[in-house]
Amino acid sequence: QVNLAESGGGLVQAGSYLRLSCVISGGTASNYAMAWFRQAPGKEREFVAAISWSGGLTSYPDSVKGRFTISRDNAKNTVYLQMNSLKPEDTAVYYCAADTSGIIATRGHEYDYWGQGTQVTVSS
Repeated sequence: QVNLAESGGGLVQAGSYLRLSCVISGGTASNYAMAWFRQAPGKEREFVAAISWSGGLTSYPDSVKGRFTISRDNAKNTVYLQMNSLKPEDTAVYYCAADTSGIIATRGHEYDYWGQGTQVTVSS
């Protein structure tokens, strides 16, 4: 059973930064493409970033491109999301997800495993 555990969320002011971490257990990180999604209250889940199994390919939506960076350390079974220049509209629960195909995807249903989420709140 693959488990994903997110950490690093918190309350910050607009313009600040956070780094989220997702630790993968019960499986081999290098087998999975990984992604971050987020969901704000009353809104649909939104794709935030994805990275291929090797780390060689990444994908971002326009809403975070240039501000967020996804990376991974397969030796540590960990995926990161560096979030800079945070805005109040980035406020959401952030979820880590794993895709056993190893190929990056932007749609949630393509991911096989999900973490419990970590809250990010950005005040104005």
